[in-house]
Amino acid sequence: MFASAHDFPKFVQWVPQWTTNFGKWALAMATTMKTNEQEDPCAEVRRGRGRPQARCDEDTRALIFEAARTEFAASGYAATSMDSVARRAGVSTKTLYRLIPNKAALFEAMITDRIDTFASVVRLRACDGSNIEKALHEALMVCGELILAGDVISLQRVILGDSEKFPEIAETFYTKAIRRTEQTLANWLRAQSERGLVKIDDAEASAGMLLGMLVFQPQRAVLFGHAPPPTRAQLERRAQAVAALFLHGCAP
Repeated sequence: MFASAHDFPKFVQWVPQWTTNFGKWALAMATTMKTNEQEDPCAEVRRGRGRPQARCDEDTRALIFEAARTEFAASGYAATSMDSVARRAGVSTKTLYRLIPNKAALFEAMITDRIDTFASVVRLRACDGSNIEKALHEALMVCGELILAGDVISLQRVILGDSEKFPEIAETFYTKAIRRTEQTLANWLRAQSERGLVKIDDAEASAGMLLGMLVFQPQRAVLFGHAPPPTRAQLERRAQAVAALFLHGCAP
């Protein structure tokens, strides 16, 4: 095992050092795994401790929200049932009711989930100070891609059609989608104003004007069946024009 008798004492000295280094490595790996699990709410399910679920609740909610968007757009609010959403999502009604108690809560959670994603993207696209026009163009693109998305416009048709019988869905959409979109862009504008990159007196009014210029005309055309949702290239050109007009006005 050892080339000579002199090698054995060296081996004896090396063993404690190797043990210490291995212990440090094992502790570092355990800490990293624990941190990753804390960041990933589905880690316990994926690791498979005990008898794991087929998927974690977060993934299941994502499937439910996608199914709900499709069902509401296709059938309307009144005709959509929790059973039909569960079938489309491929989950049991027991699971659906465990996560979301009723149809009104499902409608609100579906909208909130979509707007939360949008708001996080807009916050991440803050201007670094080098090109405010480009930064505003990018922020408007995120807004336009949300507001002019085919499924969002389909949902608006549903709300317009069913809001007389179910006024709560119009209120939910207005507060959870329309107002939050405006407030998210207003917060972005306010941050740029505080950094001296734009000069505005009323961030919310400015956000409303920007969104009106960006989406009002194409949104009406799609809602009333006169045009499909704009392509990304069309939206890029419109967002660029709106950003330039807002920042530079109509000066010759």
